[in-house]
Amino acid sequence: MRSQDYIDLEYAYGAHNYKPIPVVIDRAERVWVWDVEGKRYLDMLSSYSALNHGHRHPRIIKALEQQLQKVTLTSRAFHNSVLGLFEEKLAKFAGYDKVLPMNTGAEAVESALKVARKWAYYKRGIPMNEGNIIVAEGNFHGRTITIVSFSTEHQYRDGFGPYTPGFKIAPFGDAKAVEALIDERTLGILVEPIQGEGGVRVPPHGYLAELRKIATKHRILLMFDEIQTGLGRTGKMFAWQWEDAKPDVLILGKALGGGVYPVSAVLTSNDVMDVLKPGDHGSTFGGNPLAAAVGIAAIDVLVEEKLDERAKVLGEYFMDQLRKIRSDYVKQIRGKGLLIGVEIKKEFGTARPFCEKLAQLGILCKETHEQVIRFAPPLVIEKDEIDWALERIERVLTEPIQVQTKVAKLA
Repeated sequence: MRSQDYIDLEYAYGAHNYKPIPVVIDRAERVWVWDVEGKRYLDMLSSYSALNHGHRHPRIIKALEQQLQKVTLTSRAFHNSVLGLFEEKLAKFAGYDKVLPMNTGAEAVESALKVARKWAYYKRGIPMNEGNIIVAEGNFHGRTITIVSFSTEHQYRDGFGPYTPGFKIAPFGDAKAVEALIDERTLGILVEPIQGEGGVRVPPHGYLAELRKIATKHRILLMFDEIQTGLGRTGKMFAWQWEDAKPDVLILGKALGGGVYPVSAVLTSNDVMDVLKPGDHGSTFGGNPLAAAVGIAAIDVLVEEKLDERAKVLGEYFMDQLRKIRSDYVKQIRGKGLLIGVEIKKEFGTARPFCEKLAQLGILCKETHEQVIRFAPPLVIEKDEIDWALERIERVLTEPIQVQTKVAKLA
């Protein structure tokens, strides 16, 4: 079968809730992927940072294969011999008392919201079912009903009401606006340290530290969604470390599964997590032995290969080189570590055609919030591979393009 055959098949039988770049990936290794015709591409998206370790990292694959030969699923009706080891490693690695293991990032966010609410009602004394949480404009925490209820993106909400109450929205990057929204029923603040899906929006320096001070002052929970920014992506293991603004609740996912299996988690203190009693919350697959084995290997690789340090050095180099490209199309280049956004001026249409041209030249990336090209390669990428990409990126950002006259319909 040809690439188009696979695309047609997916279009015929799959829900049309994605608009992929028309490349059909068949195999992958480290930072490279190949389509069904054998053409090679450099992966500069990393499955939205789920592939920080690169594709099919040998140590993670080995851990997966070894666990496959023993036991893969037990449910939480019983203990298994791997989960406790994973929880201990993750708790010590991140500096927290307790771990609540889940599967996807959205599940972890939902779990954190439940834990925070119950803590507020049973330990903080907020009237039952009346608490509110402050979130940031432009946020992206997933697409469940509750999460889209506090999204500011029209499409994420359109047709999915009625919405879950209990949320207030402050401008992203404005700590004073957050504090102004706090009342006697506010139980927490939930933000992404950098908004990835929101367009690689980096807040002013000091924003995270100020949120930490505000949360402490008002005795509310500071919750950071580091599903995309965590585990080395920004040049630190966690983005909050850039400002020493440790949150009360840390939400992880994506790269925690090493690019091979969905693993997510909520981390917090004994005081907060202990509000959960048997039956309050659960997941059949959450904390399964296969996920735990993969999670252990993923953490070990991050630490031993110093992927956070690689992201810092290579990210600075990548952004410096991007800024040297003289392009009439580019409005701004921004990011942290190997999470980089190139914003295209609106008069030249959206970022989509630029991503499609890059794919033709062997570079896979994806537009976000219409105007931004997001570059987030695996943290194992080498400098010469970045240089290879830069040659092609410069070509796409400097060659004449046909300006879009209208937005293409969703295919």
